[in-house]
Amino acid sequence: MITLPGLIDVHVHLRDMGQEHKEDFFSGTSAALAGGFTTVLDMPNNQLPITDYELLTKKQETAKLKIVSDVGFHFGSLGDNLDEFEKIKDKVWGLKLYLNQTTGGYIIDEDRLKKIYRKWHEVTEGKRPVLLHAEEDVMGIVTKVLQDTKHPTHICHISSIDEFTPIMKAKEKGLPITCGVCPHHLFLTVDDVEKLGSFGMMKPSLKTKKDQEFFWKHLEYIDLIESDHAPHAVEEKKSSNPPFGVPGLETTLPLLLTAVYEKRLKLQDIIDKCYENPRKIFHLPKQENTHIEISNIKYQISNSALHTKCGWSPFDGWEVRGKVMKVVLRGETVFENDKVLAQPGSGHVI
Repeated sequence: MITLPGLIDVHVHLRDMGQEHKEDFFSGTSAALAGGFTTVLDMPNNQLPITDYELLTKKQETAKLKIVSDVGFHFGSLGDNLDEFEKIKDKVWGLKLYLNQTTGGYIIDEDRLKKIYRKWHEVTEGKRPVLLHAEEDVMGIVTKVLQDTKHPTHICHISSIDEFTPIMKAKEKGLPITCGVCPHHLFLTVDDVEKLGSFGMMKPSLKTKKDQEFFWKHLEYIDLIESDHAPHAVEEKKSSNPPFGVPGLETTLPLLLTAVYEKRLKLQDIIDKCYENPRKIFHLPKQENTHIEISNIKYQISNSALHTKCGWSPFDGWEVRGKVMKVVLRGETVFENDKVLAQPGSGHVI
């Protein structure tokens, strides 16, 4: 049996507040516990984006009734809500900005990005990171803004050499930049899309084997692993216009533990990238008397065994090694032998 601290996923989409048919705070945090995560940070791009104090408060109050793990929140901005920053600065852990649209082009241009950065830096005194969805050719703008306002910045879900290389260079220059990678970009490639079809569609998209191998070769530059847990209903994924996104809370840890077993990772890498670094980067509180227990058994990931409401995974049928058997949160056993024991609302909004 392996014992690890309760893990942290800084990038999930729990869907509550308008899209509960895909996931809700109870099912999403149940999936988190089943995957060994006792803290998750929820993104603001809900059906009604979380860009003002009122919506944020409503979301947090909704969460308090349902969650079984601890949940924190990120705030959103397009640059038109700077007056809200002062109200919410102590209620969120980061500011999420989108520099790419699904169809290409920028959502936020350089001048507006600088205004957002300056205001957020001033209000949070540099203590709450900016998180960027920054694919492909926008890293030049990001570097300029970082040189202008040296505010801690986390680049989410890097997926290609072209995205990763300028981040590595920015790190070498001493700019306050961190980055995360998703398990689907570490373990799947564009070649898998033929088999997965729409169930392999996500943003950023799956890339080549060359991109994937580059990540594994330069893991020391990757600060954390983030699932980008983005559940959608099966019928939505099978539709003529399937949404982008895949669930990942329950499969992240077994995939990483399998990589440890295969000597591609060290156990300390999991601790660093799924616990220590997320805590440091986002200044998260420590959970006392909290740990997870993992059995080194071999088993198959199965859609039928998942706790996420969407009920599917792109890794269905994969043979993995390392299963979460027990989760203890603040001294209470909240998950054991595939069952969530915690009551809805017992988790903390942090």
